[in-house]
Amino acid sequence: MKDRPFTIGELARLTGASIETIRYYERIGLLPRPPRTGGGRRAFGAESVTTLTFVRRCREFGFSLDDVRALLGQRKAQPCCSNVKSIAERHLETVRAKLRDLTEMEAHLARLVGQCQGDGASECAVLDALDAGAVGASASV
Repeated sequence: MKDRPFTIGELARLTGASIETIRYYERIGLLPRPPRTGGGRRAFGAESVTTLTFVRRCREFGFSLDDVRALLGQRKAQPCCSNVKSIAERHLETVRAKLRDLTEMEAHLARLVGQCQGDGASECAVLDALDAGAVGASASV
């Protein structure tokens, strides 16, 4: 890693984050505000690369920004694996719930697609089910 400071563009290239995402993470406190050059440009250090990579990896796993903030806190302080495990277990349960919902949605959609003739008929099972949902009918078909 270079000893000189990185511009925001270089940080973006090194981490795969967009410049706007870097600015946003800085604004909400996930990425510490870097010092500025005499010309007012951000001067990020190697720790910014490490932190931003960590944040991006957390987001890839689907952790919320609040969870990312908590994980960063654990990473910087005296880490307590039980605290980290608790955050990860809670997120794992959220992921599992989403998977159950997606599995149910997939079954409903597959059923609808199976009922659709796909010909030039004016009636369509998919549109009928979507219209029925608009007037408060049950989502289960």
